[in-house]
Amino acid sequence: MPRLSPVAAVPAAAATAEAPVRRKGEPQPAERFALTVDKSPIDGLGVFAAEPIPARLKIGEMRGEIVPVREARRRIEGRRRIHVVEVTDKTAIDATKSDCALRHVNHSCAPNAVLRIRQGRAEFYAIRDIAAGEEICADYGESHHEGRLRCRCGAPNCKGRL
Repeated sequence: MPRLSPVAAVPAAAATAEAPVRRKGEPQPAERFALTVDKSPIDGLGVFAAEPIPARLKIGEMRGEIVPVREARRRIEGRRRIHVVEVTDKTAIDATKSDCALRHVNHSCAPNAVLRIRQGRAEFYAIRDIAAGEEICADYGESHHEGRLRCRCGAPNCKGRL
């Protein structure tokens, strides 16, 4: 019968240094990559990659209060900056009071990320490789501004209005 050689015990700190242990049923963190929030050359605050983000990977999801669409629309009335995404025809995520960095994703007509609504979640994915220090931007598409807000993205293909 073969003998097993003794295996040295790995200290608990070393075992968790590689990847945090997540228990079954615990939610994943909102951000999958290191992100920072800082002043944006586009508008107000923006979210920036603190590490390279490969193309096609999930950056994270915008989290906030789940509210009825009617309530979300009431809350944004008259506001210039909003942090609301309608995820169904009846439900919206209001991230106004959230500490989620992805609520600061600005619009760009030449985006490096895309917003996808999946299973009632507002998830951001990298369209292309995003360099560390680069602002993460998405094309808002249809928005509550209805063409009344001037676009400030500065992209060569800028549509001019949101």
